[in-house]
Amino acid sequence: MNPHKPSNDFPYWLAALVILAIAMIFVIINFEIYNLIFARVAKGIGITLYVTAVAFALSCALGLLLAVGMNSSWALIRQTCRFYVEIVRGIPMLVLLFYFAFVGTPMLIDIGNFIFTYPQQWGWLDKFLIRDFDMIWRAIFALMIGYSAYIAEVFRAGFQSVDRGQYEAANALGLSRFTRFYKITMPQAFKVILPPLGNDFIAMIKDSALVSVLGVADITQMGKLYAAGTFRFFETYNIVTFIYLVMTISLSLALRGVEAHMDKNTRLQTNQH
Repeated sequence: MNPHKPSNDFPYWLAALVILAIAMIFVIINFEIYNLIFARVAKGIGITLYVTAVAFALSCALGLLLAVGMNSSWALIRQTCRFYVEIVRGIPMLVLLFYFAFVGTPMLIDIGNFIFTYPQQWGWLDKFLIRDFDMIWRAIFALMIGYSAYIAEVFRAGFQSVDRGQYEAANALGLSRFTRFYKITMPQAFKVILPPLGNDFIAMIKDSALVSVLGVADITQMGKLYAAGTFRFFETYNIVTFIYLVMTISLSLALRGVEAHMDKNTRLQTNQH
């Protein structure tokens, strides 16, 4: 028995949340105005989940590359990746959204048109226009850039948690760098990486509300439009808050369940050895 753990560990906080959720569902079902608002705001759930899922997947891919780069034996690669991480982490997400949407995107369009000047002149390719780059994708890439810097640090910390002797043993066996990474580093680092990675995913769901400033029709934008047209701010933002809480708390509980399952398997493997 852990002396530091309270004997009565019943999750009263969770019970209170369940009661509030049931009460809110009752209100939505039985009050017409809440039912109408929920139907309108819920149209943005798909966009919110889509933006979050795609941006997070891209962030993980870029973050992994940055983490590998920060552990590179080449000083130029290490310093370049560190420079990127430090710069991006110092920029507020809202500023990054505005910057990429209205500064970065036009620059990328100009670069693309310059690179493909001759194919466009010969009629092989249409000229790129700013309006062709949808705001949803501008938001996705902005979130990708912002979160990749944080996720890179998560991966880097996970890689460094692997005992140095594991690498030395792999080198002694003559394993390639890719094989060493795939079969030794990543499986062991995954247990360290998963919890903060899950927290970053939950944080991205919340930060995805910022994409509403670009006019993306997510949950927040749908709520903002409805409230502006009806002046039902209290009811509308109750619904918006409720939807975000359901998504984030559900994912948080699922993440805790996965962590508990992994800890249980680790203890079983330790006892078997």
